[in-house]
Amino acid sequence: MHDANAIDPLTLVRPRRAILGMSAVYLPFSDESGSIDFGGFRNLLERTHRAGLVPAVNMDTGSVHLLDDPTKKKVLDLTRSTLGGAPFIAGAFVRDRPGDPLDLDRYRAEIETIVDHGGTPIVFQSYGLVERSSDEIIDAYQTIGDFCDRFFAFELGPQFAPFGRIYDLETYAALLDIPACQGAKHSSLDRSLEWRRIALRDSRRPAFHVLTGNDLAIDMVMYGSDYLLGLSTFAPEAFAVRDRYWKEGDAAFYEINDVLQYLGAFAFRPPVPAYRHSAAMFLKLTHRLDADHAHPRAHRRPDSDREILASIAARLAEIMGIDR
Repeated sequence: MHDANAIDPLTLVRPRRAILGMSAVYLPFSDESGSIDFGGFRNLLERTHRAGLVPAVNMDTGSVHLLDDPTKKKVLDLTRSTLGGAPFIAGAFVRDRPGDPLDLDRYRAEIETIVDHGGTPIVFQSYGLVERSSDEIIDAYQTIGDFCDRFFAFELGPQFAPFGRIYDLETYAALLDIPACQGAKHSSLDRSLEWRRIALRDSRRPAFHVLTGNDLAIDMVMYGSDYLLGLSTFAPEAFAVRDRYWKEGDAAFYEINDVLQYLGAFAFRPPVPAYRHSAAMFLKLTHRLDADHAHPRAHRRPDSDREILASIAARLAEIMGIDR
């Protein structure tokens, strides 16, 4: 049935637009026991920054839901010392259980720690947040806006995490009215929902950043989304080149985007959380990490994935003119 309120995506295409790229940095593991390879993490962080993308740490790609507080703080310490004052995003994650009350004090502590390290918080959802009514959710975000000068919100589909929720458009619209909220990462994997958010943003607050988290449709940047992706941790330089091609009106944008999208479709197939192991495999194959171990509690990919990932890496290197 035709949706009379559907957005015509062709009206949203923004040729030669400068794209704001943020990349969730993978947190690597040196063995199967869960020991973190902090040296490898530093290298990935530096690589992301050199490519011109804004690094995002303590995200889903960084297994934030599996980290204790001292480890999250160590990640922030290392990020601050490595970037030397350059901007970065960090996840404000509050672990809770279904039925728990909203813990704003815990959110405040997470946000203050991030700000103290020089980062901008992106507020992860929690059961205590998403199980509230829409009005209560917006009240919570307004309170969070009193904790810091600027933050990003986050809509996370349940395919990524059980505590995730995609808000109705009215709730999303209310986020645009919170001055401290600079944008929101949208991870529904649904183009139509994201197009509606872009159109709403364009009409109500053009400076607000719709950050696509749709690793299965990374061309959403053509329509006005910026991005905060896990896929870009596989090859931040390729994303940066792709973004430059779009700004310059270079048709090479499409070729490199096609290969990156093939990588995304393969790496983010169900079970979606296993993409982190795909990232480890790809980063080892491209000589960015020494090992491709996953956290002991994380989903795994089969060993047979390596052959396909290697073929994608070779094609990407060919397009990029890299001698592997």
